[in-house]
Amino acid sequence: MSLFRCLVPILLILLSGSARAEQALQLSPELAPAPTLNYSPASPPAVALLPDPSREVQDELPPIPTIDLTTPPDDLWQRMRNGFSMPDLDSPLVADRQAWYLNRPDLLQRVFERSRRYLHHIVDELEKRGMPTELALLPIVESSYNPLAYSSARALGMWQFIPATGKTYKLEQNWWLDQRRDIVASTSAALDYLQYIYEMHGDWHLALASYNWGENAVGRAVAKNQAKGLPTDYRSLKMPAETAYYVPKLQAIKNIIAQPHLFGLRLEPIPNRPYFGMVERNGNMDIALAARLAEIPVEEFIALNPAYSRPVMPTAANSPLVLPADKVQTFLDNLQNHEAQDKPLSAWLTHKLKQGEKLDAVAKRHGISAARLKQLNGINARTKIVPGFALLVPGKDAIGYDSIAARLPQTPVSPPKATKWKKGKSGGKPRAINVKIRKPAAKPAVKPKRR
Repeated sequence: MSLFRCLVPILLILLSGSARAEQALQLSPELAPAPTLNYSPASPPAVALLPDPSREVQDELPPIPTIDLTTPPDDLWQRMRNGFSMPDLDSPLVADRQAWYLNRPDLLQRVFERSRRYLHHIVDELEKRGMPTELALLPIVESSYNPLAYSSARALGMWQFIPATGKTYKLEQNWWLDQRRDIVASTSAALDYLQYIYEMHGDWHLALASYNWGENAVGRAVAKNQAKGLPTDYRSLKMPAETAYYVPKLQAIKNIIAQPHLFGLRLEPIPNRPYFGMVERNGNMDIALAARLAEIPVEEFIALNPAYSRPVMPTAANSPLVLPADKVQTFLDNLQNHEAQDKPLSAWLTHKLKQGEKLDAVAKRHGISAARLKQLNGINARTKIVPGFALLVPGKDAIGYDSIAARLPQTPVSPPKATKWKKGKSGGKPRAINVKIRKPAAKPAVKPKRR
């Protein structure tokens, strides 16, 4: 009984304290915090405002466009675009040259059509060397992709090598042929040189300026700016007008190729496969016979083998035949049949002049005119005719010697008259590599040629 009496007061105290605590928690409306604008007790949970995750998974979203560089594209133009890696040149001259080319769509189409024979080989060689593929557009600037282009500086071929430069890079130049016109040999030489001057300057724009103006001239221009504390990039150098427009030309063509639709131009696709193949040969062979065995027109044969100046391709040239890829097997089959019949590969003869022998007498003996004999042998007013001089004359079975002689490319005795380069007047005309290139690891000793 006494224990109960003791517990009752304690229980009353505890119940009283709990009631007061609950009353203290019940604040009056005046003291309650004002509701905020971005929250309401009645609002649904924030999670309910998010999209339904299951629906997100089911929705078909547009795919992100990608470029698959592991699979070769079908179009050679796209393959080239994928390899563009040269820094773009930001210059008002680029827009100027872009306008020049775009105002001549017929010229562009002719050049692009001409390039179809050679472009795959050049892009292939650039990729093997890890070089920017826009360099495959450089022959447009140099020669309009014409392997027979000849400049006032005596530069020849697609890549426009002067004689001394050609010799430095082992391009044969003799009575029989001029390898500055050779598609395969000149491309290899040009890429060798471009690699060399890029390694010299460490800058593609300066390398291209050297290709046009000469590495020594560019080196001096860079040194002058360094001495004055001025920038040494391409745009900052003082250079001739032609060189100042040189890289802008290439950049303009690159821009057009990169986005032809932007300029309202349609580029015909070029199949991304070799246009030509090469066949090794043994012994002299007539150009007319080679074309006939390949079953192609002589004009097509010369376009792929433009180095030869005579109706006969000599063994000493050590150059393979270049034939359309789909005609290589045709040529080999026909050649096998031709040799099985014990027929000669050349019907042309070599005649050495004797003491006192005249050209007229030699021509008459072989049934041709003296003028034709001179044409076949590249004889002009400056040629020295002496005893022992070797003349190429047609044998009785020579095929179409008359028409062949007229079509074969020749290196003119005198270069075309130089035209002073004026701002805004030059576009895609053939230009020379106006430099004398030094051999690797040798000091340049020859002053670059000037236009």
